[in-house]
Amino acid sequence: MAAWIPVTLFAALAQTVRFVLQKQLRTTALSTAGATFSRFLFSWPLLIALALGYAASRGMDMPNINPGFWVYGLAGAIGQITATMCTVALFQHRNFAVGVTFKKTEVLQTVMIGFVFLGETVSWGAMGAILIGLVGVLALSDTPTESGSFKDRFLTPATGLGLASGVLFGVAAVGYRGAALELEGGDVFLRAAFGLAILTLCQTAIMTVWLVLREPGEMGRVLRAWRVAGLVGATSMLGSLGWFTAFGLQKAAYVKALGQSELLFSFLASTFFFGERSTARELFGIGALCLSVVLIILLG
Repeated sequence: MAAWIPVTLFAALAQTVRFVLQKQLRTTALSTAGATFSRFLFSWPLLIALALGYAASRGMDMPNINPGFWVYGLAGAIGQITATMCTVALFQHRNFAVGVTFKKTEVLQTVMIGFVFLGETVSWGAMGAILIGLVGVLALSDTPTESGSFKDRFLTPATGLGLASGVLFGVAAVGYRGAALELEGGDVFLRAAFGLAILTLCQTAIMTVWLVLREPGEMGRVLRAWRVAGLVGATSMLGSLGWFTAFGLQKAAYVKALGQSELLFSFLASTFFFGERSTARELFGIGALCLSVVLIILLG
C-alpha cells in the first residue's frame, strides 16, 4: 500500500475529531471565528516543537524555502481559514454528518484547481470515482425540514456555505501541495512539520488581527475555553500534519478524494456523539461516497 493512503486516512480521522470539538465550542462557548481561531492558536507551538525536535533527533537541517513557498503557502493558509469558518458556520444549518459532507465538493474542485495552477491531472478511473462521490454529495443536498421546491432544497445558506467551503478547501489543498513542493532538504515529514509550523503561525497572526478588530473579547473567551480549545489545536496539528505530508507524496486531487473517508468518521460521530439520525436519501448519499473512497484506495 502506498504511504500516502494510511497517512490520508489518519488525517481524515484527526480532522473529524477536530470538527466534533469545534462544533461543541461553536454551540456552547465561541463564535464561528473564535472556534476557527482555536485550531491555529493551540497548534502552532506544537508544530514548531515537533519540527525542531524531529530535526534534532535525525541530525537534519531545516528545509530551504524557495520563493514559491510563500505564494502557494499563503494562498493555502488563507483558503484554509475561510474554509474552516464556512464549515463551522455550516454546522448551525445541518446535522453534523451531512454538514461535513457538503464541503466534499472540494474534491472535484481540487481537480480543476490543481490542473489550472499545478498542471496536475487524474486518471479516468479516479475521475469516475470522484464523480460517484459527487453523486453522493448531490443526494445529500436535500433538506428534509423544508418544502420540496428547487429554491428551498438547493438555494439555502447551508448549500452556499458548503459550496464555498469546498472551493476554499480546494484552494487550500492545492496551495499546500504547491508549498510542499517548494521546500528542499530533509525528509517528507520534516518538510511537512516545518512548512506547517510557518503557515500556522501566519494563520494565527491573521486571525488575531481579525478578532481584535472585528470581535473584541472573543480571544479571551477562546483562552478561557482552553481545555476543549487545546484539544482542537492538538487534533488540528495531527490532521494538518497528515494532510501536508500526504500532499508531499501524492497529487492533491487523489489525497482529497481519499479524504472523503472523513464522512464515515463524521457519520459515526453524528450518530454516537450527537444522537442525530439520517434519512434514507442521506444514507444513499453516504453509501455513494463510501464507494468512491473504496475505488480511490484500489486505484491508489
